[in-house]
Amino acid sequence: MAENHPVGFQWVMEARERGAKVIHVDPRFTRTSAMADIWVPLRAGSDVVFLGGLIRYVLEQGKEFREYVVHYTNAATLLRDDFRDTEDLDGLFSGWDAEKKKYDPATWEYRSASGDARAHIADCDPTLQDPNCVFQVLKRHFARYTPEMVEQACGVPKEVFLKTAEAFVSASGPEKTGAIC
Repeated sequence: MAENHPVGFQWVMEARERGAKVIHVDPRFTRTSAMADIWVPLRAGSDVVFLGGLIRYVLEQGKEFREYVVHYTNAATLLRDDFRDTEDLDGLFSGWDAEKKKYDPATWEYRSASGDARAHIADCDPTLQDPNCVFQVLKRHFARYTPEMVEQACGVPKEVFLKTAEAFVSASGPEKTGAIC
């Protein structure tokens, strides 16, 4: 960001002066890395695993902004009972048609509150405890992204990943926010 967006980066540096932590995740050491509080040199192309690890950390530690998640996302919405995730079907989601080599996404739809599949009102669980609510499906899906997996796939030592994850989640809540740019 320091190299490609220097005008915008001035606001990052101003925020840092007021106490913000700057985390730079990039295989290369750049001017941005030099200005960051934490530089995370991951393997090129492994950023999805790193982000999966962050998602797992947030969910496992209960660091999500629960009020926002329940009221402003689909996390409480229930999926149909016949939905299956990749860990249930050897890497495929439910609805895979091997003969046609494509998915039929019908099993990915929300469970209807009325039982009528054509209804537009989905069944929800505001406690986020139902195993078929999007929140629980998300937790199961990202459970595989352990700090050890991040270390193996990304080359980021477990201790560095955990320090980064904790710094990121500590910048989140009703009165503050973290951002990934």
